[in-house]
Amino acid sequence: MIRSLAACAALGLAAGPAAAIELVLPQGARPISERSSPLGSYALPTGPFAGGTLPVRQVEGRVLRQSWRLAAQGQTTLQILAPLRDQLERAGFTIVLDCKDSECGGFDFRFATEVVPAPDMYVDIRDYRFVSATGPAGAAVSLLVSGDRNASYVQVIYVTPVKAPAAAPSPEPEAPAPAAGDAAEAGGLAATLTAQGHVVLPDLSFASGADALDPGSYASLNALAAYLVAHPEIVIALVGHTDSIGDLAQNIALSTRRAESVRARLVEAYGIDPARGQAEGMGYLAPIASNLSPAGREANRRVEAILLSGS
Repeated sequence: MIRSLAACAALGLAAGPAAAIELVLPQGARPISERSSPLGSYALPTGPFAGGTLPVRQVEGRVLRQSWRLAAQGQTTLQILAPLRDQLERAGFTIVLDCKDSECGGFDFRFATEVVPAPDMYVDIRDYRFVSATGPAGAAVSLLVSGDRNASYVQVIYVTPVKAPAAAPSPEPEAPAPAAGDAAEAGGLAATLTAQGHVVLPDLSFASGADALDPGSYASLNALAAYLVAHPEIVIALVGHTDSIGDLAQNIALSTRRAESVRARLVEAYGIDPARGQAEGMGYLAPIASNLSPAGREANRRVEAILLSGS
């Protein structure tokens, strides 16, 4: 098994509020895709494909789907998978299914289980390895390793149980106008913006791959709007940022559209003069954390307010 994993990529997988696992991939592993759903379901394979069916267990919660690419280094699928499987077991996970190509069900298994679409994941039906496991706090994870003569691919699907919302959000919610109750929050935001020249708006929410700001009220926008109302001379820029997954030009375009969506919310919901805000995008050119872990990539996906002028 491969044990020389210095300077490796790391997958930060939260296993619950009191536990976490960092899966360390071999040196040179590069993230290809990542999709996260705050509340979804995954059919976790629990046995090989047989009798026309694939045994699965439906697990629900926050679903993280990732794929990684490793340049061809002469490693077998088992050499890549084995250290990852060992890390899961050391972290308290119980292996549910551990099989290879024909043992899993070959062609039928590959097309019955969930696989990240090509070109972000490649599966050779004659040479792949699969592991599913359950862990602390009801977490579940699956690993799929395969490749071709040029590269190897690793797929990780991770589910962390979460409580479903108590009630569905109100239809077409509208952000409230700034109120006196926002004073403390606005004061902290104003102090950071004045002292540093920029401040992250940390609670904004966008659907994966979407550029429209999700409906609802955001404390950071309430605070920013209250500050702008109180200081009509202030002009800001809203700057969007992304993680490092994907093409730079596409990421710049997406981050710009997200910044414009935030600007539009300030104008439409709070009555801020459009001339007092610009919208720009930086893509992945200004990270504030490492892009080698999910937590770092999540931190890098953000919108910031930047002070341009004002007393």
